Amino acid sequence: MHKAGFVNIVGNPNVGKSTLMNQLVGERISIATFKAQTTRHRIMGIVNTPEMQIVFSDTPGVLKPNYKLQESMLAFSESALQDADVLLYVTDVVENPEKNMSFLEKVQKMTIPVLLLINKIDELGSRSEEGGTRKENSQAKLAEIVEKWHTLLPNAEILPISAKNKFGVDMLLKRIQELLPESPAFFDKDQLTDKPARFFVSEIVREKILLYYDKEIPYSVEVRVERFKEDDRKIAINAIIYVERDSQKGIIIGHQGIALKKVGTEARKSLEKFFGKTVFLELFVKVDKDWRSSQHELDAFGYNPE
Repeated sequence: MHKAGFVNIVGNPNVGKSTLMNQLVGERISIATFKAQTTRHRIMGIVNTPEMQIVFSDTPGVLKPNYKLQESMLAFSESALQDADVLLYVTDVVENPEKNMSFLEKVQKMTIPVLLLINKIDELGSRSEEGGTRKENSQAKLAEIVEKWHTLLPNAEILPISAKNKFGVDMLLKRIQELLPESPAFFDKDQLTDKPARFFVSEIVREKILLYYDKEIPYSVEVRVERFKEDDRKIAINAIIYVERDSQKGIIIGHQGIALKKVGTEARKSLEKFFGKTVFLELFVKVDKDWRSSQHELDAFGYNPE
């Protein structure tokens, strides 16, 4: 008997979906930063054993779109409701359960197994409250959160976890294995993801920009790999960082190119760790006005969920 299935991860921004994805897959597949709206694509990570194949999907955080890029991001999230064998709906201990009710209503109607994951439970009870110990207060708060979610998603199994600390992740993985249908594998057993190497180059460069720049800069940036030449020992990469305005280009490059050099250095280190080879990375910056609102440009950058 062989089991296989699609396990899709959805939820609002900044609840820890990408951190959970990386823990479940055991590889660094998705960008995981403290900033919201980090994930823009639907990214698959595949876990294989001789008896099983789990195809996980990380998706962008659900939000009301303000421009075409966010419309595409929402479409990726909604597509994850269509082909899942098991759905992981991720929330956390501070989120309003009724946030984005229109999306939640779609989850309520699903007939497949839904696991409601209350993430970041390590943040409960960070301060002692009057009238009880920290542990007692944490348990009471968690029970209150569970009850709210049970009212909203009565058919879901509710599991408290801490993806960052890996608490509850092994238990979650075991439960997923129990819920998977019998099926042959969907992908080759040595395949880790559905994305090509160039995609991860773009994501790693974008991650460094998310970490090192403030305000609107990270959200106005897209990265395209123009050259990826690999041999047994090294990889040569040329990538273009696209921004929307000339002023953003100046900020990305920085005085005498210092800011761009820092991004390049840190990205190269992460790429060498990711690929296990020496990497030569060249970065360039170009202006592409309003790329986030152009369907043609979004299609070129791979933001077509179909």
